[in-house]
Amino acid sequence: MAEPVGVRPDGDARPPAPERATNKGPGRLLIAVYLLFAIAATSRAGLQIATKFDEAPVAYLLSALAAVIYIVAAVGLARAGHAGRRVALACCSVELVGVVAVGILSLADRALFPDETVWSGFGSGYGYIPLVLPVLGLFWLWRTRDTTR
Repeated sequence: MAEPVGVRPDGDARPPAPERATNKGPGRLLIAVYLLFAIAATSRAGLQIATKFDEAPVAYLLSALAAVIYIVAAVGLARAGHAGRRVALACCSVELVGVVAVGILSLADRALFPDETVWSGFGSGYGYIPLVLPVLGLFWLWRTRDTTR
């Protein structure tokens, strides 16, 4: 026998909660912080790559990668659709893995990164925001998820 229309699988007769947009409410602040970090990381990496790339190429390229991830994550969060959510989820996940991995490596062996990156020391040069930002991004994506699927 088919379930009556409007009744969820758990038996609740309330209509399912729609997916909340990631670009509303606190999501706007999250997007603004991602854009701010995109500008900061792009500026820093661009200057370092242009002026002293030969001193620490890996560190400077990691900062450039972080900048690209911040830009793409901000766009994904701002789009607020299914594709935007998937892009933001991928970016926040890669960002979290990156900041933890680079943080551990930069503390374990300082010779690996002769100069700071955005993610060195878990983002200590930026007040640890690079470590907290992907966690907040992932939390916001979870909080605004579609609970009907």
